[in-house]
Amino acid sequence: MNLHNRKRYLSFLKFKRDFQHYGLEKARSYELILHWLSKRLNRSQFLLLSGILVGCTAGLAGVVLKTIVHNIHFFITNKVHFEYQVLFYIIFPFLGIVLTVTIVQTVFKGQDRKGIGAILYEIAQNSSIVSSVKMYSQVVQSAITVGLGGSAGLESPIAVTGAAIGSNYAQTYRLNYKERTLLLAAGATAGVASAFNAPIAGVMFAFEILLTGVVFTDFIPLVVAAVCGSLLSRILLQEDILFRFHTREAFNYRNLPYYLILGIVTGLYARYFLVISQKVEHFLKGITVSPLRKAMIGGGVLSLLCVLFPPLFGEGYETVKAFTNGETNSIIENSLFRYFEISEWTVIVFLALICLLKAFATSFTIFGGGNGGNFAPSLFAGGSVGFLFAVICQQIGFTEVPTSNLVLVGMAGAMSGVLYAPLTAIFLIAESSFGYDLFIPLMIVSVISYLMAKWFSPISPELKSLAAQGKIFTSQHDENLLFSLRTESFIDRQAETINEHALLTDLFEVIKKSNKNIFAVTDDSGKLRGILTLDDIRPYLFNKDIELSVTINKIMKSPAAIVNMDDKPKAILQVFDNTNTWNLPVVNPQNVFVGFISKSSILTGYRELLKGYSN
Repeated sequence: MNLHNRKRYLSFLKFKRDFQHYGLEKARSYELILHWLSKRLNRSQFLLLSGILVGCTAGLAGVVLKTIVHNIHFFITNKVHFEYQVLFYIIFPFLGIVLTVTIVQTVFKGQDRKGIGAILYEIAQNSSIVSSVKMYSQVVQSAITVGLGGSAGLESPIAVTGAAIGSNYAQTYRLNYKERTLLLAAGATAGVASAFNAPIAGVMFAFEILLTGVVFTDFIPLVVAAVCGSLLSRILLQEDILFRFHTREAFNYRNLPYYLILGIVTGLYARYFLVISQKVEHFLKGITVSPLRKAMIGGGVLSLLCVLFPPLFGEGYETVKAFTNGETNSIIENSLFRYFEISEWTVIVFLALICLLKAFATSFTIFGGGNGGNFAPSLFAGGSVGFLFAVICQQIGFTEVPTSNLVLVGMAGAMSGVLYAPLTAIFLIAESSFGYDLFIPLMIVSVISYLMAKWFSPISPELKSLAAQGKIFTSQHDENLLFSLRTESFIDRQAETINEHALLTDLFEVIKKSNKNIFAVTDDSGKLRGILTLDDIRPYLFNKDIELSVTINKIMKSPAAIVNMDDKPKAILQVFDNTNTWNLPVVNPQNVFVGFISKSSILTGYRELLKGYSN
């Protein structure tokens, strides 16, 4: 064997040993190649490659989901006569929610966490580790819910699917917490970019909602993932499926009063939408029935609303496009309002009702057990509010009202107020309408709506709900890092214990053999009775006159506080601060002693995690 072939052979052996070391003997060919590349490329290069792969995969998932749902809706609304459509509106929305809950309970074992909150939960609570099931479960559930008429959006399920793809990709190649979080966000970014064909909006979504502490160089994987997702949707989706608005008017500064007023209107509507969502959620959670019966209630309400107002069926994007194209009468003629004389006031009443009822339709869809998000509902409602505002202005007597522009900026305003994401809303509508000259009105309306939402509630209700459950922090990014730590990993389970009925001489023997300076006192069943420190014992060690037959329960003391196994590191650190201690005993729910936990171990773990995230 010549020297060249020998080098190649040795390189192959090293390559094989590496894969055996990581347990990759059964890995697929492409996984072997990527593992090999991960060892040869630097961090930035591998993250760039990862962003492309995750972006393409998540984008393709979005394309598949959008295509399935669009074809179902197209068949119902275009291939079925109006009289028969009513039957579809009665049966399908009800069936969609019931089927979704049935599948969640039987196939996915009740794992029904959904929406953007699910991504935030995994980042904060589970170290950005998302179950591989979510790579397809969200697609299946949302396709059934929204495809059969659920009044919700596909974008949140697509984002969760993309996040799961990014997280599992990072787990496969053993990336650290920071890189795993980055690729999780890249997958969600690609999903949103694919759903709207809006790459910049996808990036804004990641930075505005998912991430709060990444460095500048980490823009690159997010950007390439967004571009890949957007390109796939642009190439593979038909024009009528894309979120595109071609009709709009040039911006005129004289119309600023319209936009200022609309900002206030959409801000108030966003608050109304969120309040209704909270009340419906509270109502459904308060009903003590099985998930399937709850789904029947939600499906029944949704079906009734869809029969009365067909625009509430599904995402509703086609209805908004009809508003911008001046095809309002065609929308009304396909509803029960066709039996009334169509006038300006008929249009106003019709629009007002669908704006008010959209909040109910979406809430009963999601909280009844369906899978979907608030992206599409907020955009639909905002567009309807904008169009209603334009019609009212025309009815009052104003001329040259920028109707199509008010529809577009109304969408941004409602989305900004509902999702607390003004930048995402601004760029989404700008990209989707080719309306970069509308940046001024988009910013005016979105910022006003967002500030009003913040005035009513500093954080979004979804985040507030997670925070109230102790699932996520809502302020600083470092707190979310802290929250990703696990209490059990800091417990010293080799702690020394002594029975409460033992003698001082027994304790002295324990001290001789131990390097600990704190001891747990337990009863015969192992339950914690008290603690002792070397400072507590020192007077007895050097006092020759002490009675050595004294039992431990005579000298032990109560701990300043007791930590439970399910307490979070954030709460434990607060207890350490409140009690001015550095070591505390940990017990299980039966009060059996488990070990000691120290303040320094938690702080060291946090610093190591922060260091790994910053590097």
